[in-house]
Amino acid sequence: MFRPKYPEAPVPSTAPAGQHSHAPACSCQHASAAAPAQQTPWLGPTARTVGAVLAVGVVVTALLAAVVVTAISVAVAAVVMRSLLTSQRHR
Repeated sequence: MFRPKYPEAPVPSTAPAGQHSHAPACSCQHASAAAPAQQTPWLGPTARTVGAVLAVGVVVTALLAAVVVTAISVAVAAVVMRSLLTSQRHR
C-alpha cells in the first residue's frame, strides 16, 4: 500500500519498413532485455514522515491546551458569579 509504483518501461517499437534487422552475432539464447521490476524494501520512517508526525503532535497539544485554559476560565467565572449572587441574596 505504501510502496511506490514505478511506471513500466516503454515497449520498443518495431523497426521502420526501410530498415532490416540483423541476425545476432552468436546463436546462443540470451536473456530477455526487460528485467522484472525490483521492489525496494521498506526502509522505515523518513524525515518527512517524522516531521509530519511531530507537526500533528504539536497541533494536537496546542488544541488540548486551549481546551484546558478555556475550561479553567469558565470554572473561575462560574465561581465568581456564584459568590456574587450569593452575597446579594444575603443583603
